[in-house]
Amino acid sequence: MKLSKTTRSHFVFNRSQRNGILLLVTINFLLLGWYYFFTSSTEVIFDSTSSEIMQLQKQHDSLAKVASEEKQPKIYPFNPNFISDYKAYTLGMSPREYDRLKAFRAEDKWVNSIEDFKRVTQISDSLSNKISPFFKFPDWITHPKPKRAYTAKAFISEEKPFSKKQDLNVATSQELKKIYGIGEALSARIINYRAKLGGFSSDAQLHSVYGLSPEVIGRIEKEFTVKTPKKLSRINVNTASASDIATIPGISFELAKEIWEFCKLREGISSISELQKIEGLTQSKFILIQLYLFIEE
Repeated sequence: MKLSKTTRSHFVFNRSQRNGILLLVTINFLLLGWYYFFTSSTEVIFDSTSSEIMQLQKQHDSLAKVASEEKQPKIYPFNPNFISDYKAYTLGMSPREYDRLKAFRAEDKWVNSIEDFKRVTQISDSLSNKISPFFKFPDWITHPKPKRAYTAKAFISEEKPFSKKQDLNVATSQELKKIYGIGEALSARIINYRAKLGGFSSDAQLHSVYGLSPEVIGRIEKEFTVKTPKKLSRINVNTASASDIATIPGISFELAKEIWEFCKLREGISSISELQKIEGLTQSKFILIQLYLFIEE
């Protein structure tokens, strides 16, 4: 079968056309060969033990550590006597350790050293070493003034009669500091406690002021006394609940419960002095509660 001229013109190429087709085919083969050669032979090799990779890993770890430390709450110097439950949590203390401190402070007792804090809270040595550098105690505890040598004669003074004593409820800080053993801190503490009570009812309430020793109280009582006492609402110890007794300033609920149980087990007591048999009741606390408790005849 013969093709027509028109049909044959689509399948028959002249010399220049054949050369062009040959050149195009050649270029295509060259491109395919180049692509196959370079993509098959070029292989990415990742060596995790190379010095460059190890250096980058160290830098990454260092930056991660810095970022982690920045996320941790920063600890500032603080007095361990006044930490909250949230502060205790951020320091890494357990609820039980914080509760021990809270109960200790409820008895108007104070932590004055790292050893005191460890003994009261029973925290681990590792936690103590971590947080104790941030403890900040008052200067009068950390840097007590050296006691000057005085002769015993310097402190021998006769007690003034009631009429010549100053009223403790109006005494100023400057007047109190004239008593040996009372400085800026103790005079402020006496006045602040007086304000908290709304005025002293008795000289015996000085025993509730933290830091006042019996000797210093004795010196105060030679120069001062309560002349304008605040009236107290007294409590019948044989009918009071533990909650009632715990309203006495300076008496914790734990101690109030011991007093209540002591009276309950004996079906009442006949004398306030019987309470001195309670192991947790110190002499200063006993002097204090006598102001607030009575026994109905």
